[in-house]
Amino acid sequence: MTRKYFGTDGIRGRSNTFPITPDLALKVGMAAGLAFRRGDYRHRVVIGKDTRLSGYMLESALQAGFTSVGVDVLLVGPMPTPAVAHITRSMRADLGVMISASHNPYDDNGIKLFAPDGFKLSDQVELEIERLIDSDLTRSYAPSAEIGRAKRVDDAQARYIEFAKRTVDRNLSLEGLRVVVDCANGAAYRVAPEALWELGAEVVSIGVEPNGFNINKDVGSTAPNALITKVRETRADIGIALDGDADRVIIIDEKGQVVDGDQLMAVVAASWAEDGRLTAPGLVSTVMSNLGFERYLSTIGLTLERTPVGDRYVVERMRAQGYNLGGEPSGHIVMSDYATTGDGLVAALQLLGVVQKAGKPVSEICHRFEPLPQILKNVRYKAGRPLEDDQVKTAIAAATERLGAEGRLVIRPSGTEPVIRVMAEGDDRDLVETVVDDVADVIRRVAA
Repeated sequence: MTRKYFGTDGIRGRSNTFPITPDLALKVGMAAGLAFRRGDYRHRVVIGKDTRLSGYMLESALQAGFTSVGVDVLLVGPMPTPAVAHITRSMRADLGVMISASHNPYDDNGIKLFAPDGFKLSDQVELEIERLIDSDLTRSYAPSAEIGRAKRVDDAQARYIEFAKRTVDRNLSLEGLRVVVDCANGAAYRVAPEALWELGAEVVSIGVEPNGFNINKDVGSTAPNALITKVRETRADIGIALDGDADRVIIIDEKGQVVDGDQLMAVVAASWAEDGRLTAPGLVSTVMSNLGFERYLSTIGLTLERTPVGDRYVVERMRAQGYNLGGEPSGHIVMSDYATTGDGLVAALQLLGVVQKAGKPVSEICHRFEPLPQILKNVRYKAGRPLEDDQVKTAIAAATERLGAEGRLVIRPSGTEPVIRVMAEGDDRDLVETVVDDVADVIRRVAA
């Protein structure tokens, strides 16, 4: 199934370079508007964005595209990706759009689309939109009297803050907690500090001065050093690092140590299992989750269902097999009782609920297992399919045998660049390093 515009997470690329150009955004608006016609009524689309400079350009182009085919546009401005999905559902819109490139630097951008139920589009719908983009869309302009209207939703931020607060116990108070929140100069720079303050926390905010260029720059979940420094400087109880569109979160404990998505999922899974809130006896994560995490889950009677890398695969498996908790080590945590996609703020609030209930430091709450040594190397290649080479297959088989049942080897091509990712983990770090080096060397020779 070859797609021309859509990747694993919408349409993404360098701003003002194909496919992230205003002319294509215009066509996406027109095509998506046509694809989601469901009857003889006024159709509506919610459009949100993060804080990149190019967001203004793409927002205007998408707005023009949708209104030109008779779809009304609801503009919510800078908002987290999960907030756009939530508002799409709550306002009974026909479609949701998020303009963001997540944790990428400012000069990238992307267009994510959500169906009326708040979930990302299926492959079939994306292919239909691509077909429409490449068709003669000028035949689909709405009559003059039926052109769509556009308006700003002034209370969108308040709607999302109230939603986020309702995901925790109504009696939960964060009073007495000093929380440092790093919003990555991105989409949550207003809503995250406000939600935490309204729940009673003493809030220290960083990464809340977006200027169009500084999103994810030396701040946020992919660059936690600034947050670590601020947590230690202010002697905070916890640090919360979101990424540019706030669909993922990394935690910093009071000692300045990083808590990744695996540890966070372990905390939530154990808490939900104890409270009888898990809809299935386990959770879903990707092949990149640490083996130590899987072993920990087994000690509390839970299983780990693994998928390929990508939150869409996690959500698909959750929906297909009835799980209500899933995520990735990167901190993209999906809690389907509340949201249709990863929500960094909601995940952080769930953790804070556990911390307050236990009355223990974050470092004690969030250290559920010792991660096994995990080594990852990227091997670039120019062309072809190195993984289909017999020498590479032989090397992979030999490495798998050496690791045995107590280790794992994951070999996968990148979905965004000509790179083969070689990852191994196990109890013996020296063996893991040797295995990764051996396989990487063979791939490198073959791909040269």
